[in-house]
Amino acid sequence: MSTAGFNSQNGTGTGQSYINGPSQNPVGLQQPPGVGYGMTHQPTYNPMQSKAPLPPGPGLYPSGTYQAVPLVSAYQPGPPPTSYPAAPGQPLLSRPPMGSPASHTPPQSASPSPRPPTAQATPPPPAVSSSSYYPNPQQQQQQQQQQPPLASGWQSNTAPRHMGPPTPMSTPPHGPLTNHVNPATNSTMPLLSGAYSSVPPPPPSAASYGSALPPPPTAAAAYSSAPPANLIHSATQPPGPGMPPTSAQGFTQPAGAAPAPMNPLTPNTYQQGRAPYGPTPTGPPQAMKPAPPPVGPLMSSATPPPMKADAQCGSVVNSTLPPTEPHCQEGDIECPGTVAGNGPQAPNNYNHVDNKMAGLPPGRHLGHYPSLPPGYQNTSAPHGATSPMHPAMQAATQPYTQAPQPYQQPPVGPGPAQLSPSLAAMSLQSSTPEALRVVNLLQERNLLPPTAIPAPTPCLPQDLQKVNCNPEVFRCTLTSIPQTQSLLNKAKMPLGLLLHPFKDLSLPVVTSSTIVRCRSCRTYINPFVSFLDQRRWKCNLCYRVNDVPEEFMYNPVSRSYGEPHKRPEVQNATIEFIAPSEYMLRPPQPAVYLFVLDVSHNAVETGYLNVFCQSLLDNINTLPGDSRTKIGFITFDSTIHFYNLQEGLSQPQMLIVSDIEDIFLPTPDSLLVNLNECKELVQDLLKSLPTLFQKTMETQSALGSALQAAFKLLSPTGGRMSVFQTQLPNLGAGALQSREDPNQRASAKDIQHLSPATDFYKKLALDCSGQQVAVDLFLLSAQYCDLSSLGCISRYSAGSIYYYPSYHHQHNPSQVECFQKDLKRYLNRKIGFEAVMRIRCTKGLSIHTFHGNFFVRSTDLLSLPNVNPDAGFAVQMSIEENLDDMQVVSFQAALLYTSSKGERRIRVHTLCLPVVNSLSDIFAGADVQAMTGLLACMAVDRSVTASLSDARDALTNAAIDSLTSYRQSVLTIQQPGMLAPACLRLFPLFVLALLKQKAFRTGTSTRLDDRVFSMSQLKYQPLVYSMLMIHPALYRVDNLTDEGALNINDRTIPQPGMLQLSVEKLSREGAFLMDAGMVIYLWIGRNCNPVFLSQVLGVPSSAAVPDNLYLLPELDTAESQRTRAFIGWLRDQRPFYPSLYVIRDESQRKASFMQNMIEDRTESALSYYEFLLHLQQQISK
Repeated sequence: MSTAGFNSQNGTGTGQSYINGPSQNPVGLQQPPGVGYGMTHQPTYNPMQSKAPLPPGPGLYPSGTYQAVPLVSAYQPGPPPTSYPAAPGQPLLSRPPMGSPASHTPPQSASPSPRPPTAQATPPPPAVSSSSYYPNPQQQQQQQQQQPPLASGWQSNTAPRHMGPPTPMSTPPHGPLTNHVNPATNSTMPLLSGAYSSVPPPPPSAASYGSALPPPPTAAAAYSSAPPANLIHSATQPPGPGMPPTSAQGFTQPAGAAPAPMNPLTPNTYQQGRAPYGPTPTGPPQAMKPAPPPVGPLMSSATPPPMKADAQCGSVVNSTLPPTEPHCQEGDIECPGTVAGNGPQAPNNYNHVDNKMAGLPPGRHLGHYPSLPPGYQNTSAPHGATSPMHPAMQAATQPYTQAPQPYQQPPVGPGPAQLSPSLAAMSLQSSTPEALRVVNLLQERNLLPPTAIPAPTPCLPQDLQKVNCNPEVFRCTLTSIPQTQSLLNKAKMPLGLLLHPFKDLSLPVVTSSTIVRCRSCRTYINPFVSFLDQRRWKCNLCYRVNDVPEEFMYNPVSRSYGEPHKRPEVQNATIEFIAPSEYMLRPPQPAVYLFVLDVSHNAVETGYLNVFCQSLLDNINTLPGDSRTKIGFITFDSTIHFYNLQEGLSQPQMLIVSDIEDIFLPTPDSLLVNLNECKELVQDLLKSLPTLFQKTMETQSALGSALQAAFKLLSPTGGRMSVFQTQLPNLGAGALQSREDPNQRASAKDIQHLSPATDFYKKLALDCSGQQVAVDLFLLSAQYCDLSSLGCISRYSAGSIYYYPSYHHQHNPSQVECFQKDLKRYLNRKIGFEAVMRIRCTKGLSIHTFHGNFFVRSTDLLSLPNVNPDAGFAVQMSIEENLDDMQVVSFQAALLYTSSKGERRIRVHTLCLPVVNSLSDIFAGADVQAMTGLLACMAVDRSVTASLSDARDALTNAAIDSLTSYRQSVLTIQQPGMLAPACLRLFPLFVLALLKQKAFRTGTSTRLDDRVFSMSQLKYQPLVYSMLMIHPALYRVDNLTDEGALNINDRTIPQPGMLQLSVEKLSREGAFLMDAGMVIYLWIGRNCNPVFLSQVLGVPSSAAVPDNLYLLPELDTAESQRTRAFIGWLRDQRPFYPSLYVIRDESQRKASFMQNMIEDRTESALSYYEFLLHLQQQISK
């Protein structure tokens, strides 16, 4: 396979071959779209999908037969693609314009209701235009023949109605309100990547934003037939379905919630009261067909299936071979060949390769019984990991609030590895659960609970539920999975997973030469498999029956033999393995850290260099690593400066390379040095760097050339590159020009320049990813730096982005404190090198879009040169095959990485969810926070590929669509009002919060870099942190008491209740704390209690509060201790350090504080009440 062919698919013309990971799979060899599981593909419901154009006139859809427009290949010869290629040719269906709101009289209730908006003062409702979550109209039409009719907005054969031009947001609408879809225009709009498209979505690739965009179908001709030279064969794997994700430890059954209806179970054959998943196997194992790659040109069903590039093993597999005769070339280290104990090996031409890779002589197989019993150990969480969580995070982490006891034997009776027959009797029909309680949002004002919103608990048998994955590690937008795609489409809610796979946890670690996996789909054994008897287990993803290996029969915990179902692997949904040698393609790399520092005049002026050097000096002995750890430094302005730190020198030597067009390494062997051997030289360099450039007048920045030099230096080993930049790069490769017009920040109807100006940084990131190099970017600037372009270097190399606007060591001390704290965490946190992650799911489900920072190496394998405990990921799913014969489905995420100590480890999370067949059960299991987080990721992609206004419209339509479906298909008695089930009561509020979030807001002056950074955070941050950025938490803190307080390490932490984000909750006599995720505001009322002012702030009155106060004085008073303890506790619950701003009515930052009052109206945005009226008007059509 040619290198050029592979890299052209990933958006770059040059690249490096991969190391210590699966080899690249030619996309051209994968199965064509439309061929999969032998079923007609059900178009996926897409919340962000653009709709097809309509002829002017009637209804939402034309009355004639809808013709699907085939997608045009996104790969066209020509200039290199940008980071956000959009699939051209996608039809757009828009919504009719909205007129002025009809007059509404607020319903009378006991609680005070907000005033109805006046015609003069109320801004027009957001124009809900081209974006909707609807599936293919053709499929929708077919469904309507079988299902109860939906509202007129969803019917395809409606009488013509005249629809005028859409009304712009800036002007009040006129005329009556019509359907919430704008009339289509003749133009087409690209489909948001990751959308649930009307054709199967494509395999993700690096050509997309975090692989969220569908990659182009690449011609097979682009690849040579020979495997890459560096391909190492490991395990054999027959063709398997798309694999599922997983999760981590225990949900709890909510009080009063009845279980969901389940499909009947097959009889149990082992362990009383437990039944295996799926049908009982008969005959040879069933051949599993691979999940079709998501999009591409539609192909004839008569086309024979081609050879499939197996995403699991980096191989070409003939999909017609039965799984008993695997025939695959393998390069996937996450899929080693001879996995011990999975039954007799099928005929295989590659066993000698397996043995050679493991260091065994030819003819000898891996997996013999170990001479000593496998060892088990419990690793404790990092310091402070067991402290109580922030209210917004606490509910999701309940299963881990106490140290797990993973090795306790289960009580006599059903074990956690079997499915209880009681599942069949479960039904939500028996009584209406709390989640489906009807709520009239216009009448019930105080919907926000005073404490954390818990993650919904799946309706599973108790024995399965108690071992299910921790929802903070792994959660699904729907905790009850629909039986069919058409049922999911009818519910009109997004289906996806949100993961925090490398989170700091206390989890069992298994050291064993036997890692038991399914021989067909390579799933790791987990609590949700079925043991048919003592010697056989059935996979919960593909239902293949596997043999239990001899080594697995021994349980070192109980020191007993013959109880495989009591092993830790089958008792814990989250577990970590010390990987044996067959999971390595080379010796594990050492920890390598390279720091690339901007030393131009602008950088020296900010003063960041002093802070960086001092922080590294303070933490140099605690950098993760071992005796092999290496370190190096590069500085740059208009030239590149290297530092020779070779052992034996009396002081560091600076080597300057001025030829930035053809960069080279002056002394390749002495620029990266062993930290332990050369620590004194490194410390000398850090002490001298701040003064070395103190008087520089060099204003230019050759960042691109410095990155190229750093890439050359790290390529042989891989590692982490930390880049510190303070201005727009303006010299050499990757030079950029300012694209922001400050005068257009607030007035622009749509935001330009959200996509990169050049693909230089993306191409370099892909090269870095190929050599196991991740790039972390620290941007410290008061000026525009084009983060949308620079951010690509981190986005596609699995790095992190840190952004400190207006950073200055004197003028902005709060940012300096924030930078110091973040840097300390960054230098000391756990790190995994040369990682890959794969998410598998039960046969019938497929994953088609990923969100986060990574590069997609094959259809379902994420390349993560570095993985850190602060990174989150999201995926979108569809239902490829009906799940009629299944009671539950499972998802498994496997993360293979090298620890900083040089150990190869595999962290596995498994999540189990029930399958339901009624809309009411789907709605009852909706996770409103997970839905909001996934929609935010999708909206970011839509903003880049289409426009910000399209993304905003799609968000609004997401709320309209789901609540319309609920009203028409779930409610048995129609009644007036804005009705929602209790589980979705906060959905409109969260959607409005997204519309007012910095990433998506309009009409407010927002710096372009600030907006892009906010977008990147929504895609990168784990859900528990991003929700605070979407909907901040508000507390009153001038009356804190010890009632209900937490006691942590002899500290008393008050627990005030959360308030609604509205000015009506503020009081001039009080003090209020707003936790907005990355910033915390302490608002002091004008007539604030003098006792609080004197005992907490040390001032006599609110007027005496300093303007730039960012630290609370440490006063020896009970009020001061309570307030500081509460703020410190909030900060401890997240990996980044939020700045604190104390503000008064006259403060400049008051505007930022007030913009977070989601429920209030602003000049450019609706209030919450007005937004509900707008939704009601659209739903009632």
